[in-house]
Amino acid sequence: MKKILILLSLFAVLLSCTPKQGQKQTIEDTTITAENRADWFKESKFGIFAHWGLYSILSGSYNGHTLPDTTLANGRSWYAEWIQQRLEVPAEEYHQLEKQFNPVNFDADAWISEVKNAGARYFVITAKHHDGFAMWDSKVSDFDLGNSPYKGDLLGDLAKACKKYGIKYGFYYSHWHDWHHPQGAVPHWQPTRPDDEFEAYWREKSLPQIRELIELYDPDLFWFDTWNEESHINETRRDELIAMIRELSPKCLINGRISFYNPGEEIDFLEMHDNNYPDKILEKPWQTPATMVHSWGWHAKDFNWKPAQRMLGYLLSNTSKGGNYLLNIGPRPDGTFPPAAIHRLREMGGWLYANGDAVYGAKPVKLDGIPENVILTQKEVDGKNIIYACITKPMEEVVLPFTIRKQTECSILETGMPLDIISYNNNQLKIILPSKIFADNNIQVIKIEM
Repeated sequence: MKKILILLSLFAVLLSCTPKQGQKQTIEDTTITAENRADWFKESKFGIFAHWGLYSILSGSYNGHTLPDTTLANGRSWYAEWIQQRLEVPAEEYHQLEKQFNPVNFDADAWISEVKNAGARYFVITAKHHDGFAMWDSKVSDFDLGNSPYKGDLLGDLAKACKKYGIKYGFYYSHWHDWHHPQGAVPHWQPTRPDDEFEAYWREKSLPQIRELIELYDPDLFWFDTWNEESHINETRRDELIAMIRELSPKCLINGRISFYNPGEEIDFLEMHDNNYPDKILEKPWQTPATMVHSWGWHAKDFNWKPAQRMLGYLLSNTSKGGNYLLNIGPRPDGTFPPAAIHRLREMGGWLYANGDAVYGAKPVKLDGIPENVILTQKEVDGKNIIYACITKPMEEVVLPFTIRKQTECSILETGMPLDIISYNNNQLKIILPSKIFADNNIQVIKIEM
């Protein structure tokens, strides 16, 4: 009898420690502060973006027109995710694409495996773009995945895959533009929506769907999108949205495009304009959203693929200035990544596998006189200060304006090949570079242990 009572007591204790149905365990939340919330972001440096939705079905062309198209008033952009507005697709006709969205070859595990192998540390997917279509079965709106032929949970499967591979994940949510909702904001060439009308969209759809995404999928990041001063996201709405997210998910990061020209002090990182690369060190965490081609969404006739080496150069340049690089893919309507994108991701991943020490967790080097075609980053490893000199073009020698000591050592990061220091006087470090290290025309990284 005594043993039974003891067992019953233990069972009661266990029940009291078990979260009730519907409750989330928030163990990690107790350690989240404004100071440390973005630590993982600052360490990661490299993320993958994916623009995918109904617009992917049209693939950049409609009714005999292909983006860009100068015969239409606003058709000059390559951006295929804007096709409804740019190529003047009637709203009712565009809405019917909902019945065609059936990505039979979508495999969340395959996607995130490629993200992992690319060397990226986080992943962002468009949950709702400007067209208003929700990429999940939303209880807030009927214009959503639940009314498509596809009956899976795209966002849920991606979240699970990200957790499996140790990838942070987040959602793009167009909180400003919504061309489907009668009060959502519209493109700048159409009459501006009165602010009191926009308020209805804000209350009826934007805030409830953002809440829904947090409660369903527990994201690590929200990527919001405004880009000019005409945004309806004033200080009041901005602060209301931030407060809601902080209450529901203290860990969740918020980007500066929540209100581009007035992001305030409560955001976690700044967001640059598309494919914009600052030329100086920024103190607050930041990132550049960037494309592999011209378009963000899938465009079957956009062949302007950037070489992997150029994109690695952007990543290194941003790292050297305290920033991140968010590189976009436009998946095809069947749910697969374009082979050209996969090829580049794998090439970048191979380079990062060998040279990632110069990127992950690396910080800027505040130094004047850095030679052209040399990018510097640094970090502390085992009590030693390590400088990484990334050589983006073949050269015979590199001279760096360092004050060094005799014990300074140099080597090629990828191979460990030691390099002789020719000079360490006059506050300059001169290193002779063997021509053979540039045989594959890759960016080479010199590891300098100070």
